[in-house]
Amino acid sequence: MTGIVNAALEATINLIVQAAGGQPRQIEAVVDTGFNGFLTLPPDLIASLGLTWLCRQQGLLADGSTHIFDVYAGIILWDGRPRTVEVEAADAQPLIGMGLMQGYDLRVQVVPGAAI
Repeated sequence: MTGIVNAALEATINLIVQAAGGQPRQIEAVVDTGFNGFLTLPPDLIASLGLTWLCRQQGLLADGSTHIFDVYAGIILWDGRPRTVEVEAADAQPLIGMGLMQGYDLRVQVVPGAAI
Protein backbone atom coordinates (compact mmCIF):
# COMPACT_ATOMS: atom_id res chain seq x y z
CA MET A 1 0.00 0.00 0.00
CA THR A 2 1.19 3.49 -0.71
CA GLY A 3 0.15 6.94 0.33
CA ILE A 4 1.49 10.44 0.01
CA VAL A 5 2.90 13.18 2.21
CA ASN A 6 0.63 16.22 1.85
CA ALA A 7 1.57 19.91 1.92
CA ALA A 8 1.08 19.95 5.72
CA LEU A 9 3.75 17.19 5.96
CA GLU A 10 1.16 14.58 7.04
CA ALA A 11 1.52 10.98 5.87
CA THR A 12 -1.82 10.11 4.24
CA ILE A 13 -3.40 6.97 2.81
CA ASN A 14 -6.55 6.76 0.71
CA LEU A 15 -8.95 4.18 2.15
CA ILE A 16 -12.11 2.64 0.82
CA VAL A 17 -14.83 2.50 3.49
CA GLN A 18 -17.93 0.44 2.78
CA ALA A 19 -21.32 1.96 3.54
CA ALA A 20 -24.00 -0.18 5.19
CA GLY A 21 -25.68 -0.57 1.79
CA GLY A 22 -22.44 -1.82 0.27
CA GLN A 23 -21.45 1.35 -1.60
CA PRO A 24 -17.73 2.07 -1.36
CA ARG A 25 -16.53 5.56 -0.40
CA GLN A 26 -12.95 6.72 -0.73
CA ILE A 27 -11.53 8.86 2.06
CA GLU A 28 -8.11 10.30 2.77
CA ALA A 29 -6.82 9.56 6.27
CA VAL A 30 -3.72 10.75 8.11
CA VAL A 31 -1.46 8.17 9.73
CA ASP A 32 -1.31 9.08 13.44
CA THR A 33 1.47 7.22 15.26
CA GLY A 34 0.19 8.56 18.60
CA PHE A 35 -3.22 6.90 18.14
CA ASN A 36 -3.28 3.22 19.09
CA GLY A 37 -6.81 2.54 17.79
CA PHE A 38 -7.79 1.64 14.25
CA LEU A 39 -9.63 4.49 12.52
CA THR A 40 -11.42 7.72 13.35
CA LEU A 41 -14.06 9.31 11.14
CA PRO A 42 -16.20 12.43 11.60
CA PRO A 43 -19.69 11.70 13.02
CA ASP A 44 -21.46 13.05 9.92
CA LEU A 45 -19.49 10.68 7.68
CA ILE A 46 -20.24 7.75 10.01
CA ALA A 47 -23.95 8.63 9.84
CA SER A 48 -23.94 8.89 6.04
CA LEU A 49 -22.21 5.49 5.82
CA GLY A 50 -24.77 3.95 8.19
CA LEU A 51 -22.14 2.23 10.34
CA THR A 52 -23.33 0.08 13.25
CA TRP A 53 -22.85 1.54 16.74
CA LEU A 54 -20.95 -0.78 19.10
CA CYS A 55 -20.26 1.06 22.36
CA ARG A 56 -18.74 4.07 24.04
CA GLN A 57 -15.20 3.99 25.30
CA GLN A 58 -12.79 6.38 26.94
CA GLY A 59 -9.72 7.56 25.09
CA LEU A 60 -6.65 9.52 26.12
CA LEU A 61 -5.87 12.50 23.86
CA ALA A 62 -2.43 13.87 22.99
CA ASP A 63 -2.89 16.77 25.43
CA GLY A 64 -3.39 14.32 28.31
CA SER A 65 -7.15 14.84 28.60
CA THR A 66 -9.66 12.01 28.32
CA HIS A 67 -12.71 11.91 26.08
CA ILE A 68 -15.59 9.47 25.59
CA PHE A 69 -15.88 8.25 21.99
CA ASP A 70 -18.74 6.49 20.26
CA VAL A 71 -17.36 3.38 18.55
CA TYR A 72 -18.80 1.82 15.39
CA ALA A 73 -18.10 -1.25 13.26
CA GLY A 74 -16.82 -0.46 9.80
CA ILE A 75 -15.55 -2.42 6.83
CA ILE A 76 -12.57 -1.02 4.95
CA LEU A 77 -10.50 -2.29 2.07
CA TRP A 78 -7.05 -2.81 3.62
CA ASP A 79 -4.13 -4.18 1.64
CA GLY A 80 -6.56 -5.41 -1.02
CA ARG A 81 -8.87 -7.28 1.39
CA PRO A 82 -12.02 -6.33 3.32
CA ARG A 83 -11.33 -5.85 7.01
CA THR A 84 -13.78 -5.11 9.82
CA VAL A 85 -12.42 -2.46 12.19
CA GLU A 86 -13.53 -0.31 15.09
CA VAL A 87 -14.23 3.25 13.98
CA GLU A 88 -14.19 5.98 16.63
CA ALA A 89 -16.28 9.08 16.00
CA ALA A 90 -14.14 12.23 16.26
CA ASP A 91 -14.77 15.78 15.08
CA ALA A 92 -11.50 15.88 13.18
CA GLN A 93 -9.96 14.67 9.96
CA PRO A 94 -9.95 10.89 9.50
CA LEU A 95 -7.03 9.21 11.27
CA ILE A 96 -5.41 5.81 10.80
CA GLY A 97 -4.10 4.48 14.10
CA MET A 98 -1.34 2.08 14.93
CA GLY A 99 -3.88 -0.68 15.64
CA LEU A 100 -4.58 -0.74 11.91
CA MET A 101 -0.88 -0.50 11.04
CA GLN A 102 0.10 -3.40 13.34
CA GLY A 103 2.15 -5.96 11.44
CA TYR A 104 3.02 -3.51 8.63
CA ASP A 105 6.15 -1.47 7.94
CA LEU A 106 5.71 2.29 7.77
CA ARG A 107 8.28 4.20 5.76
CA VAL A 108 7.86 7.90 5.16
CA GLN A 109 10.01 10.30 3.19
CA VAL A 110 8.85 13.57 4.73
CA VAL A 111 8.80 15.68 1.57
CA PRO A 112 5.51 17.14 0.25
CA GLY A 113 4.22 14.92 -2.55
CA ALA A 114 6.54 12.02 -1.66
CA ALA A 115 5.04 8.54 -1.73
CA ILE A 116 4.90 6.65 1.55
